[in-house]
Amino acid sequence: MIRLVLAYLGENRLTSALNVILLAIPVAMLVLLLQFARQSEERFLAGAEGIDLVVGAKGSPLQLVLSSVYHLDRPTGNIPLAELERLRSNPLVASAIPLALGDQFDGFRIVGTEAALLELYDAHLARGRPYARPFEAVIGAEVARTTGARIGQRFVGSHGLAAGDEGEGHEATPFEVVGILAPTGKPVDRLILTSVESVWDVHGIEHHDEEAGEGGHEDEHAHDEAKEGLHEGEAEITAILLSYRNPSAAVRLPSYINRGTNLQAASPARESTRLILLFEPAIRAVGAFALLLAIAGALAIFISLWSTMRSRQPDLALLRVMGASRGAIFRTVLLEGVMTAGLAALAGIALAHAMLWAASRAWQGVSDAGIVAGRIGAGEGVLFLATLAVGTLAALLPAWGVTRSHLAPILQRN
Repeated sequence: MIRLVLAYLGENRLTSALNVILLAIPVAMLVLLLQFARQSEERFLAGAEGIDLVVGAKGSPLQLVLSSVYHLDRPTGNIPLAELERLRSNPLVASAIPLALGDQFDGFRIVGTEAALLELYDAHLARGRPYARPFEAVIGAEVARTTGARIGQRFVGSHGLAAGDEGEGHEATPFEVVGILAPTGKPVDRLILTSVESVWDVHGIEHHDEEAGEGGHEDEHAHDEAKEGLHEGEAEITAILLSYRNPSAAVRLPSYINRGTNLQAASPARESTRLILLFEPAIRAVGAFALLLAIAGALAIFISLWSTMRSRQPDLALLRVMGASRGAIFRTVLLEGVMTAGLAALAGIALAHAMLWAASRAWQGVSDAGIVAGRIGAGEGVLFLATLAVGTLAALLPAWGVTRSHLAPILQRN
């Protein structure tokens, strides 16, 4: 039976190919939506794990979280270093990790921070050692893969937070790669980590080896556009990642910071949920469009099978005469619809992952968001079965029509 169906499909290659394409396109769109929604949510949840609160300059709380937790936006500004020690002395705070942003190398952000950030992301060195001296850096797995940087290699950072920022380079103060992190699937994979003293030294900031050991600056070019950046001589940091000491801190600490200080406190969990909800209407709209295309593909299979079955009536009638039962003929036609749908489902899934692979290499924003190809999930399996069901439904009426045909008139005409 399968050989017969394959022969039928091969006989009408063009029609079969068009049917597969018509159904593969909506399948690919739905796979892209599934991958985007699932991987984005996973990346957001993983990236914010262990971070209860982000503290930074006043502005958009979503922007603060995106820039400091996921490193996908520009910071809202800088805050005095003294705020770090003030929060560390607060009994509601279990830990406070400073961040200093503003420079980048080859599109990857240089982040001044503490070793505690690696513990926060559960990141471990694959090669090399932690940074210990000024201008030493540990790079994430994605940085190493994309740039080809190796242990001992020197690089020059430049102003800006993305590859498109044409900032001034710091040729006089190159960094040296002393460690490479193992992949984590978290934002740290795309970061270049160093001490905040190094960040200060790049810009000539007086820090006198403060007890915190960390500080920050901001992109001077971004400062012209969005009032970001360090003022020379001031010890500032960009943001602070906090974890609560007890559950009551979740109620008391954000309110205290937002109302009683010049700082802003934002919850990564809350802002991540807001961001997902912002995308939800667009995802639903594209999903509805993809379903319409799937219906069009099913209709194409139905019309094709209905038309083809009429032309095959003599062959099928001959099979009946030779002993084939109505059930066998019914299953043959049904199998043709199922196989067409199956090929379309496989082609659509392959097309979607090929598009993800190409997009992750063409646009850094895609890889920054954690969207990668090749991660087949349960959603694709459900979609594959649903596509087979569509093919089955499209073939039911033509299959039923063939089995209801009377043999004598067909054989007399042919």
